[in-house]
Amino acid sequence: MASMMRAAVFVAPGRIELAEKPIPDVGPNEALVRITTTTICGTDIHILKGEYPVAKGLTVGHEPVGVIEKLGSAVRGYHEGQRVLAGAICPNFNSYAAQDGVPSQDGSYLIESGKCGCHGYKATAGWRFGNMIDGTQAEYVLVPDAQGNLAPIPDGLTDEQVLMCPDIMSTGFKGAENANIKLGDTVVVFAQGPIGLCATAGARLLGATTIIAVDGNDHRLGIAKVLGADVTLNFRNCDVVDEVMKLTGGRGADSSIEALGTQSTFESALKVLKPGGTLSSLGVYSSDLSIPLGAFAAGLGDYRINTALCPGGKERMRRLMNVLAAERLDLGVLVTHKYALDDIVAAYDLFAHQRDGVLKIAIKP
Repeated sequence: MASMMRAAVFVAPGRIELAEKPIPDVGPNEALVRITTTTICGTDIHILKGEYPVAKGLTVGHEPVGVIEKLGSAVRGYHEGQRVLAGAICPNFNSYAAQDGVPSQDGSYLIESGKCGCHGYKATAGWRFGNMIDGTQAEYVLVPDAQGNLAPIPDGLTDEQVLMCPDIMSTGFKGAENANIKLGDTVVVFAQGPIGLCATAGARLLGATTIIAVDGNDHRLGIAKVLGADVTLNFRNCDVVDEVMKLTGGRGADSSIEALGTQSTFESALKVLKPGGTLSSLGVYSSDLSIPLGAFAAGLGDYRINTALCPGGKERMRRLMNVLAAERLDLGVLVTHKYALDDIVAAYDLFAHQRDGVLKIAIKP
C-alpha cells in the first residue's frame, strides 16, 4: 500500500486545491476507508468562501462512500473489503449530548481563536469530517469511532444511490421530522437545492398531503414534483406568502422548512405559518438573523422554531438506506455530474457558481 494519497485541502479563502498527504495510521477504534465516491456540499462552499473557518491544510468534505481498507484492532463486526458509508456527523456516543439523545451535538464545544485558523470562537457541534479532522474529498479517510459509525451498504445499491445518505438525505429528512408533520398537513419547503428536495421527499413520506415547494429555478421545481411536491411556486413570478395564504384559505401552513440559510427565506418561512405552526430551519447561516415582529406575533403566536444538524451514526444510515432499498425513494436523480478527484477544483467552480443545472457532483478518486 502506498504511503501518500491525494486530497482536496483548504488553502485560503477562495482556494481549495489538490495536494499530497500521508495516508493516516489506524488507531484501535478507527477504520481506514478507501473512498470510491464522495461529493461537494453547500457547506464546503461556505468553507471555500471563508464564511466558515477551518484550519489551513485541512482535507475538506464530509460525505464518504467507500470500502474498508484497514480496521482498528478493537473494531468488531466488519471486515476489510466491505462496502460502507459513514454519516457526515460521526459521534462516539459516549458524550453527554449523545446520551441525552442528541448525538449530532456529540463533542459540541467552542474552539478558541487561533486553534482552528479562525478568529474569535467557533462552535463545532458534532461535525468532525472536513471541520475538525481531515475529511472525505481524498483517496482515503480515517473514520473515528468506527464501530458506531460504519454502515454496511446493502447489496444492489450503487454508490450514487446512497451518496445522499451521509448528509443531504439525513439533513433533509431531519428537517421534515423537526417540522412536526402530521397526516394531512400542509407544508411549505423553501429552496429546492439537494437538501430542500430531500426535505420535500421526507415530508411526503411522513404524511403531508399538500407540499408546496418554493424556488426560483423551474428545473429544480420540476424535480421537486417528481420527489413529492403537490404545488410549486417560483418566487420570481409570484408573492409566495400571498399564494400560500390563498392555497390554505387564509389559514396558513401547518409547517415550513427553510433549506437555504438566508434572512429572506427565514422570514418568508415564518410568515406562511398558521398560529401555532412550526418552522424547521436547515440553512447554514453566515450572518446574524433577525426575527420580524409582526410575523412572530410579538412572541405571542405559539410558534416553534427548530434547528437541526444532520443525524449520524450507523443506525441512522441503516434506516436511510432501507428507504432506498425498499424503493420508497430514488435520489439518483440528484447526481447530475461526475468528476474525477483530479478535477475537483473544476468541480468546485461548477458547484459554487451553480452552472449547467448542477445539483450534486459524484467525485470519484
